Amino acid sequence: MVERILGPDERYSGNKSRFQIMSKTLAEEEAFDVGKLRKGIRSGILFSIMNLAKGALGGGVLAGHVAYMTAGYLPAIILNVIYGVYMCFNFYILVVSSQRMCRRCHVPFMTYPDVGEAAFALYPNPKVARWSTCYRKWIDVITCLNLFGSCAAYQLMVAKTIKQLAEDTQESIIEGRNGLPNLRAYIAFLIVPFIVICLITEMKYLAPFSIVANVVIGVAIVMTVKYAIKNNPGFENMVVATNFMDVIKFTGMAVFSMSCAGVVIPVENNMKEPHKFGFVLGVGYIFIIGCVFMAAFFGYVAFLDKCESPITMNFPLTMGPKILKGFIAVMIYVTHAVNFFMPFNCVYYYLKPKFKPENQYKMELVFRAIIVIIIALVAIAFPSVDALMGFLGCFCLSNMAFICPNTIYVLVHYDRPGKNKKWLIWRAVLLSAFGVFILFCGSYVSGKDLVSALFMKKPAGGDETTPAPETPAPGA
Repeated sequence: MVERILGPDERYSGNKSRFQIMSKTLAEEEAFDVGKLRKGIRSGILFSIMNLAKGALGGGVLAGHVAYMTAGYLPAIILNVIYGVYMCFNFYILVVSSQRMCRRCHVPFMTYPDVGEAAFALYPNPKVARWSTCYRKWIDVITCLNLFGSCAAYQLMVAKTIKQLAEDTQESIIEGRNGLPNLRAYIAFLIVPFIVICLITEMKYLAPFSIVANVVIGVAIVMTVKYAIKNNPGFENMVVATNFMDVIKFTGMAVFSMSCAGVVIPVENNMKEPHKFGFVLGVGYIFIIGCVFMAAFFGYVAFLDKCESPITMNFPLTMGPKILKGFIAVMIYVTHAVNFFMPFNCVYYYLKPKFKPENQYKMELVFRAIIVIIIALVAIAFPSVDALMGFLGCFCLSNMAFICPNTIYVLVHYDRPGKNKKWLIWRAVLLSAFGVFILFCGSYVSGKDLVSALFMKKPAGGDETTPAPETPAPGA
C-alpha cells in the first residue's frame, strides 16, 4: 500500500504561498532527485567544509576569550562543546527539512525563509498554514537584525583598533587620550569608508578578500596561543567559575561566535553531493568548536582579567603585533561588507518594487548608504562589542539556531507515515525549551548591558561597562 501525501487542492485554500506539493506519494518524494535540477559549478566536500567554517568563524571568534573570562574557564569549556554539538544537530535537522521540502515541491533549492514558509504553507491544518507568510517575514527580520547587528559590532572592533594604534596605549577607554577623539568619534569618522565598501553590489569582488581574512584570523589564533605560553605558562590566576548570570552572558557570546545559521542551507544548496551534508556539518563543527576553543581559552590564559575584544587589542604595541592589528582591522572591515550583503538584499527585496525600473539601481545605492549610517548610529549609541554580541546571540540566534529548526522539522515531518508523533513533538519541545529560555532570560541580561553602554566611559573587565563617575555636589 502506497502512503499518500495530501495534494495542494486538499490543503488550505487560502494559502498564497508559491510552494505547492508536487510529489503525490511518499515513494515519489523519496525517489525525486533534486540534484538533477541544480545547475552550475558545485562545491566538493572539502570546499563545503571550508565555506561552513568561514560562515561561523568571523569576527565573533575574536571575542570568545572575553566570554571565557565572563563565565570562568570550567563552565565555558563544557558549554563550548555542548552548544557546538547542540547547534550542529539543530542545523542538521534544518537541512534535512530543507531537502525534504525540495523533493516534495520539486524545486532545486530553498533558502532558510523559503523552508520556513513552505513548512507552514503545506501543513494540512488551515490554522497553521495561514501563518506561512508571517513566519517567513519573521525569519527575515531576525536574520537581518542578527547580521546588521554583527556589522555594528564589527564597526566597533575596527574603531577600537584604530583608536589604540593612534593613541599607542594598551589601556582601552572610551574617552580619547592626548587630545585625540573618543571612540564614538572614531566610529563616526569611519562611516564614509564603510559606506564605500558596502556600495559594492557584487559578492564576487569581496570573495578573494574574504579568503585572506580567514588566513589573518588563523594567524591571530596562533599568536594567541604563543602569548598564552609566554605570559602564563602555568595557567595561573584563572577563575574556575563565576555565577549563573555571567554564564547567561557567556551563552550569548559563545553562540554568536559559533553559529553559521545564515550559511548552513546555502552551503548545502551548492554541494555536488548534498546527501553527504551530514558529514560536512559534523566535520565542520568539530573544526569550528576547536578554533573557538583555541582562541577563547588561550586568549583568557594569556590576558586573564585584562581581556579586550577583538583579541588583538591585547597584543603588545611592538611592530609585528601592530601590523597584525592593522590586518585584523582590514579583515573585519571586509567581513562587515560580506555580512552586510545578504541582509541588505533581503531588505531591498521588499523595497525594490516601490521604485521605477530605471531608478532601482540608484535607489539601491542610496539605501545601502542609509543603512550603513543607521548601523553606525547603533554602534555609537552602544559602544560595547561584547554586549552587542551577547544580545544578538541570545535574541536572534536563539531563534535561528534553536527554536526555528525544531519548529520547521515538526511541521515538515509530522504527517509523514512511520513517525512517532508524540516523540516528535516532545523532542522539539525539549530542544526548543533551552532556546526559549535564552531568548527571554539571556536577552534581558544582555539588554541591560546594552543600556548601561549608553553611559559607558571605561570598560571594566573585557568590554563590560561601568557608568561614568558622578560629579560630587559642591561642599561634599
